[in-house]
Amino acid sequence: MTATDIPTELDTKLVIAGQTLGSRLIVGTGKYADFATMQKCLDASGTSMVTVAVRRERLVNERGESLLDFIDTDRYIILPNTAGCFDAADAIRVARLGRELLDQLDNPGKDWVKLEVLGDKKTLLPDPLGTLEATRELVKDGFKVLCYTSDDPIMATKIKEAGATAVMPAGSPIGSGQGVLNANNITIILELLKAGDPDYPVIVDAGVGAASDVTQAMELGADGVLLNTGIAHAKDAYRMAHAMRHALEAGRLSYLAGRIPKKLYATASSPWSGVIGYIPGE
Repeated sequence: MTATDIPTELDTKLVIAGQTLGSRLIVGTGKYADFATMQKCLDASGTSMVTVAVRRERLVNERGESLLDFIDTDRYIILPNTAGCFDAADAIRVARLGRELLDQLDNPGKDWVKLEVLGDKKTLLPDPLGTLEATRELVKDGFKVLCYTSDDPIMATKIKEAGATAVMPAGSPIGSGQGVLNANNITIILELLKAGDPDYPVIVDAGVGAASDVTQAMELGADGVLLNTGIAHAKDAYRMAHAMRHALEAGRLSYLAGRIPKKLYATASSPWSGVIGYIPGE
């Protein structure tokens, strides 16, 4: 049994904007050693949606190879993203370029965008005002906006209210590998955004460095995880892709199963009474 073959009675599929995803793991296509490695890792990850940075990604490399030749567009939904944009106007322009590109491919993600409006090049933290402005404009333009944001619960709420299809709070800074730094904030975001709307998608995005980070995000109740660097820059990217795939499914099932409460003192796993040979007081 593979990670994407988990019986339906154990879980349901993730649905975003009416589109059912085969996996709750969304994987980026940048930073790999080459396109062939990327292709192998996408397959190993089990993902059904991949992101492409429209502004920064070279669609054709120095060997004349096209990125899109290594992505099976019948298998993967392509999610254009606005990585590298530092104001709302630029992000809106790049989102529209992505839609034009995918319109030629007739891919289900052609009206989707992973929105990033960054504040600076050092922290790569989102610009909250620019993010809200771009979200509102793109929603009016018919986009399904999956919006990257900080782990601020108030900001996450405002982005949902602006019409975003999904909110994607950062676990930690982009590419930092620090994992989920503020689990409490992610928990609050989930509570606020899902109040009265339990199927609203909340996907942890950015900062994943190891499989355990993915598991933690899913155990908090996130609907999915988006990552890139954690696989692409691992010493063995192919093995890490497998690890991320299984970590996500394990974390999801652990969340659904419901963990035991944490206690200060030990609790025996078997009763003291009725033990053969046990005499009270000895």
